[in-house]
Amino acid sequence: MTLDIARRQRVTPPFWRRLASACTRPAGKSGWASRVRLDVILLVACVAFGGLAAVSLKYALIGLVVTGLSGWVLAKPQVAAYLLILLTPLIVGVNVAVPLVRPNEALIVLFAVLIAVRWVAGVRTGERRWPKLDKVDYSLLALGITSSGLPLLMMLARQRPITSDDLLYCIVIWKLLAEYVIVRSTITTKEQAMRCLWLSMIAAAIVCLIGVLQSLNLLGVPGLLAHFYAPLGQAEAVSIGRGSSLLALPAAVADLAILNLGIAIAMLARAGKGQRKWLAGMAIVFVLGVVAAAEFSTVIGLVIAVIVLVILTGYKRLLAYAVPVAIAGIIALWPVIQMRLTGFQSASGVPVSWETRLTNLRTYFWPQLFSDNNWILGVRPAARVAVPNQLYGFVWIESGYTWLLWGGGLPLLASYLAFAVYGIRKGCQFAKRQGPAAIAGTAIAAALSAQLVAMLFDPHLTYRGAGDALFLILALVRIIPSRRGASARPPRQTAQQPKKAATTTAPDRQEVPA
Repeated sequence: MTLDIARRQRVTPPFWRRLASACTRPAGKSGWASRVRLDVILLVACVAFGGLAAVSLKYALIGLVVTGLSGWVLAKPQVAAYLLILLTPLIVGVNVAVPLVRPNEALIVLFAVLIAVRWVAGVRTGERRWPKLDKVDYSLLALGITSSGLPLLMMLARQRPITSDDLLYCIVIWKLLAEYVIVRSTITTKEQAMRCLWLSMIAAAIVCLIGVLQSLNLLGVPGLLAHFYAPLGQAEAVSIGRGSSLLALPAAVADLAILNLGIAIAMLARAGKGQRKWLAGMAIVFVLGVVAAAEFSTVIGLVIAVIVLVILTGYKRLLAYAVPVAIAGIIALWPVIQMRLTGFQSASGVPVSWETRLTNLRTYFWPQLFSDNNWILGVRPAARVAVPNQLYGFVWIESGYTWLLWGGGLPLLASYLAFAVYGIRKGCQFAKRQGPAAIAGTAIAAALSAQLVAMLFDPHLTYRGAGDALFLILALVRIIPSRRGASARPPRQTAQQPKKAATTTAPDRQEVPA
């Protein structure tokens, strides 16, 4: 009785009284059955972990972490989105990986299974409904089909052998779609979406700072990256004066920086005085990350993204701030810029990397692509060919639109263009609103505009870390309700409760937003 009065008066009773109330509260049959079932499960889990630890402590710890993550995600599904957005840029390029998959891909599989189980359980009770799809969603489905199912059917019809490389490339778009679905199905309030945006900027800032230090060869960063983040085990690739950072790919670092620069600028245009310094500092770090990557295509993309951001936000002072930031960036990263400019001092006046790129396209890809009408339905999903005398043993397609035609022909090219156009249009529409969806929409419109141009040089859509971030943030561009607004509504009157009593007596429990 005393505990009920304390609750009505919103006074927290002493701990000993709450403990005594919990111990003396009568429990029904179903409550005791649930408690016994939980005790049995915990006992079996302890025995299983103990036995596994006796065999292998490593696998016991992995199992313990997986079990803890599973319980956390099942209890709070938004945690899956938080962890994917924060951890993917930090672990996507790591050398030590789970067999057959990278650590971030293992997280995607785990979270997808857990979210699917939770969703199916909700469907059975009538708590879940099929989401409404828009043009962006349909274009994403078209991307998945035209990059996997359609090319495989074409290869079967033309009696071309399907290799494991083809099958692995077929799941790339579907992996990105899985991340999109996870965030879209777990982030349900504006507060959660805003946390996602901040986590994305924090992860990108870490990646860019490491990339800047790597490009300048400071604090032993190249040595650490060579040990843990060397691309395909080639340690010398991290010491060439380009900021590949934790993504093991300089262009991917620049793409990630451009996307999060859009988030920072969109927030800066709406933020108060307390957050402006932090956001301005992050924006400068993102610009330096693009320069440290030392990629001409992404520098062009940065210029395009800034123009789009000025148009969408109306933040014209951004152009004035861009000049001193650019000058400071050039001074700070002049060794990196100077190294890239020396490439134009070759006999042909063109950097050697550009000549190699064009030679590879003319030798390994374009002859087969533009023969026998292969450009209509593509050649095969695998976007690389084995060349033993090359550094990595393979030659990749270093042209985004050539990659689209090679992997799926005109259907895949049309699907990508539709996705980019609809994504930019949707981002521009939401940029006129308020809240996290407007911030995400602004960043997506700027990033996709830059990507349309950068795809002339490289397949930026699926770059590790950057492609994941694009789809993760894209899932936030939708109408998201506010938890505060939902909880602020007055409680519904019931027939058994008099209206007068409702105005004088406080409810037993009131939800307070986090």
